Amino acid sequence: MDRLIYTAMTGANAAAHRQAVLSNNLANASTNGFRAELSTFRAVPVRGEGASTRVLALEATAGHLNTPGSAQRTGRSLDAMAEGNAWFGVQGLDGTESYTRGGSFEVSPEGTLQTSSGLTVLSDGGSPISVPAGAVVSIGFDGNLSAKVGNQPATGIGRLKLATPTADDPLKRGADGLFRATSGDPLPNDANARVQVGMLEGSNVNTIETMVGMIQTARQFEVQMRLLQTAESNERSADKLLSMQG
Repeated sequence: MDRLIYTAMTGANAAAHRQAVLSNNLANASTNGFRAELSTFRAVPVRGEGASTRVLALEATAGHLNTPGSAQRTGRSLDAMAEGNAWFGVQGLDGTESYTRGGSFEVSPEGTLQTSSGLTVLSDGGSPISVPAGAVVSIGFDGNLSAKVGNQPATGIGRLKLATPTADDPLKRGADGLFRATSGDPLPNDANARVQVGMLEGSNVNTIETMVGMIQTARQFEVQMRLLQTAESNERSADKLLSMQG
């Protein structure tokens, strides 16, 4: 009896975890640069004395879908879309260098270039980018930034940190939704990386596929709960038989 209970319980937990992943993906279907999180089930035998007759179901996060989202033209001078597999370097809330595909930038009241979510944008040297007061900022196709104040000539104020991960040091999603190198070290600046100005990368979440997955996962959860109810019913029947014999 305990085999059925634990198998159904772990199956229900795995389904609930997968539903949370799919819900988060669907909630970010319109988030610029969002990469869909992938999830998989795996069976894990319970090791111990005797035969391995118990198998538990676990939900494992398999990483993220690395295909780029659709290009969206905005015409805004501080919107940029990284080409290829390049990522923008930003400073996470924990102070570490992180990476994002969201290229909607703005100037903070303190004169620092930041993302639309308030994260500090890093230069190719790994430091924040300061913008002169009242300057109009423009981004070049190579990530170089220039600022123009009034009728004065435009001057360069730095270059966006554009990093391209490698197979030896791929990116890994963090709990805050930002990506970091698996090694934990900052990725080197890619001088050959390019951006498209006035464009933003959309989310790569397939809403229809995600909604179908949520329906399937909900049905799987219901099946596991029915198994638990069946186990409870069987246990009650067994208790009645034992009480009659006693």
